[in-house]
Amino acid sequence: MTEGGMINVDKVSKRYKVRSGWSTVFRDVDFRIAKGEKIGILGRNGAGKSTLIRLLGGVEQPSSGRITRTMSVSWPLAFSGAFQQSLTGADNLRFICRVYGADISETVDKVEDFAELGKYMREPVRTYSAGMRARLGFGISLAVEFDCFLIDEIVAVGDSRFQQRCYDELFVKRKDRAMIMVSHNDRYIREHCDRAAVLAGGRFAVFDDMDEAYGYYQAHDRE
Repeated sequence: MTEGGMINVDKVSKRYKVRSGWSTVFRDVDFRIAKGEKIGILGRNGAGKSTLIRLLGGVEQPSSGRITRTMSVSWPLAFSGAFQQSLTGADNLRFICRVYGADISETVDKVEDFAELGKYMREPVRTYSAGMRARLGFGISLAVEFDCFLIDEIVAVGDSRFQQRCYDELFVKRKDRAMIMVSHNDRYIREHCDRAAVLAGGRFAVFDDMDEAYGYYQAHDRE
């Protein structure tokens, strides 16, 4: 892991081409997070929260602006879009280990134990259910150590027992890491984040006070 480090988001905007022209998801998002800091992102469905998380993880690129990373950043936890669907779960895991320089034998054992996919680890990912892909993605995410974890509603993965395991791995064992968290769960944001941001109407506002953040979110919920 990197000593110190920061993620700096400098006037980042994202837009997509649609039939009628261009659709702007958000514009001029501007904030920074240092190692060990935790920020929660609030916003209604469709506001662009998951898009922002993908940009922070490098899964997509901004339309304008710049994201600078001087600490290691995870891909969005449980994100399975980068899996090669024709390969087995184990083969996808080995590939990611090679990319990140992780010990393959140790990592495979750790992920198999955590994801609890059994014989399906040797089956093509295209045969997995959405929940199985999420468990594999989450297990791989935690098998590679990062300075900052990106969390997009990960607490909803699996049954209550698996959710508790996720909670322990992320919020107990890795409580010293930076986190950028999207969640509709008020308790998780208040319990685990130092501050909160609201994404509404294409604009991004950051608050140090949680009550102010939730007040702003409720006032702009329909934008």
